[in-house]
Order: sequence, then structure tokens, then C-alpha cells
Amino acid sequence: MEFSFEERLSSLTKQYQEIIGKKNTRVENGNGIYDRYQNPVLTASHAPLLWKYDLNPETNPYLMERLGVNGAFNPGAIELDGKYYLVVRVEGVDRKSFFAVAESATGIDQFTFWDYPILLPETDIPDVNVYDMRLVKHEDGWIYGLFCTERKDPDAPKGDLSSAIAQCGIARTKDLVEWERLPDLITRSQQQRNVVLHPEFIDQKYAFYTRPQDSFIEAGSGGGIGWGLSASIENAVVNEEIIVDERRYHTIKEVKNGQGPAPIKTDKGWLHIAHGVRNTAAGLRYVLYAFLTDLQQPEKITHAPGGHLIAPEGEERVGDVSNVVFCNGVIAQENGNVFIYYASSDTRIHVATTTVDQLLDYVIHTPEDLGRSYTSVEARNELITKNLEYLKSVK
Repeated sequence: MEFSFEERLSSLTKQYQEIIGKKNTRVENGNGIYDRYQNPVLTASHAPLLWKYDLNPETNPYLMERLGVNGAFNPGAIELDGKYYLVVRVEGVDRKSFFAVAESATGIDQFTFWDYPILLPETDIPDVNVYDMRLVKHEDGWIYGLFCTERKDPDAPKGDLSSAIAQCGIARTKDLVEWERLPDLITRSQQQRNVVLHPEFIDQKYAFYTRPQDSFIEAGSGGGIGWGLSASIENAVVNEEIIVDERRYHTIKEVKNGQGPAPIKTDKGWLHIAHGVRNTAAGLRYVLYAFLTDLQQPEKITHAPGGHLIAPEGEERVGDVSNVVFCNGVIAQENGNVFIYYASSDTRIHVATTTVDQLLDYVIHTPEDLGRSYTSVEARNELITKNLEYLKSVK
């Protein structure tokens, strides 16, 4: 079979340009809380050819992939100078994750990766893997990226190559190009994942949402989403964690839960998006949920609607880790528009659009989960009765 390097390169380039140039369309007749879109905004196929192929025919005569990309998911998100930026968790076929910046003029489509991924500085103890960065414009003037840093557990038994230690890595930047690595966050917990920096000082201190857990996978005695303060960010130490949002039996967050992106400041309080995990016969199921905390005391919940906000649907349910949606990136604009960037099944990235007013209406007026089938039916019957009475009155 005759092979043409030039023809293959031309075909790959055309395919890539079609992928990054594809327009997105809103899915009609959603739930009224947010709008989904037909296409993912980023996938492994959005990775530039420069990342994967040696484009020199002398050193790669068959134009083979040299460094493959397995997935693009779990992005931090930020708006700068009218453009939308995602700091994406990209996973190579070698299982190593890294961060890369993708930008878009619309926020819903045509995201394009920058030429180079982020070469994140290491600490004295190098990370084996880094992932799931939360971006925060802090009132101190820096953009912070908090992420999970994973290293092999040095105390694991011989032959155990799965046990790991997860902690919160911290980096900061002014432009998403140059990054300064700070020491990892220190807490009293054995493991930390899904740590998020609050965007404002609290009592002149940096505030962190944490997720204490006993092991790399299991929450164990970790009670849910934590809250703690540190006098410094350059050497961040949280000596006391209190639980803001606890795990609960027979709910969407009975196994684990964690803060998603930094909360959105509104006139009615801090609006949070988080993820909840429960166990099923098919494995762990991740969904997103929302809650509201007090404007002056962000660690105190004022409203907590029952059930999930976003759960995986259709193709979102299939991927490397199926039946999962995860969010660590939201953009809330001054005009009230909100872009929720969520990943599905550790494979691809989607966007849902809504407004602050819609999310507040949902969080404040959706009944809470009272914990029993009986109370669940009571709430539903109350809604049915209200609707029947209204329909009767307008006939």
C-alpha cells in the first residue's frame, strides 16, 4: 500500500481544523435551570498535532503519533480581557496529567489550545501527577491555581504500586503564562483533594475549602467539605478544619463530596457548585449539586436544595471512568451570565449556560432533601396540589 506523508498530514490538519472550528448549538427544552449544548467544548481530538506527532518526514516517515493524548477534562476557568480561558487537565496515553490553556471568544465553542502546555514548576519533592486546577482571581491581585498533587505513598507495603498521597498544590500567575509555584498547603488531614481558595480575605486571612479524607480513594472519617483559614499563602497552613457541608446517608453525597470551583458572590450569599459521590452496583456515580452560604460567614449554609444539579446524560455517561460529571471551573460575568464547565467520565469537557438569577431561584426555592421517601413524596404532592389549584383557577 503506497503511503504519502504529505497527504496524511494534509488530511490530519484538515480534520483538526474542522474540530476546533465546529460551532455549538444549545439543546432545546432543557430544565429551565441551565442549558446544555450539543457538542463537548474540548476533547482529546482538540489537542494540537504539534503535541502528538513528529512532523519531520525524515524522523517520522509514517507520521505516527509519538506522544498520544487520552483525554481533556476537569478544567479551571477564567475570563480575562473579554476572552474565555480554560486550564485543562490533559491526560497523555502514559497516564500522566498536565495542564494546558485553551481559549475561546464565545465560551461555548471553538476552544483552541495554546502551542505549549504549562511546564508547572516542581517542589523539592516532585509531583508524580498533577490535576484538577481551580482558578481564583483573589482580591490580593493574583490569579491562583489550586490543584491536586499526587505522589507515591512512601509507607506503602512492598509491591503496592497503587497507594498514593494526595495534597493541595498552589501556584499563582498574572497572565496564565508565567507560573510561580508555592509550597503545598499543610493541614492536619492525611490526604487533601478538591481544595479551593475563597476569592476574598476572611478576617485578613486566606480561606480554603478543603476535603479531608483518610486515604487516597476513601473519605473514611472525612466528613465532607471543610473550611479553614491561613495567615499566609506563601506558606499556607490550616490548623483547624470545620465541616461546611457534611456527607449524608442515602443521598447523592454519601460516599464523598467536594467543592467544585470557587463560589460565586451574589447579593443573597455565596453560590456554590460541588460534586457528590454515591456508590452503585456499577461503581461510583458522580453528580453536581449546588448550595448557598452566608455572605458574611461563607462557612454557614443558608439554602441546600435536594438532589443533583447536573448528572451525566447520554454520551456523558461513557468514558474512561463512566457515569461521572465533575466541575472545577465556572465563569460568572458581571452581566449575570454563568458558564459552567463540567467534564464527563474523565474524558471530555462540556458547557452549560445559565444566569446568577436562575441559579439563585433554583437554590432558594427547591425543597431540601429531608432524608426519607415519605417526606420526598410529601414535597411532590404539595407541588401537585399547588399546580392543580392554579390550573383550576385559570380555567
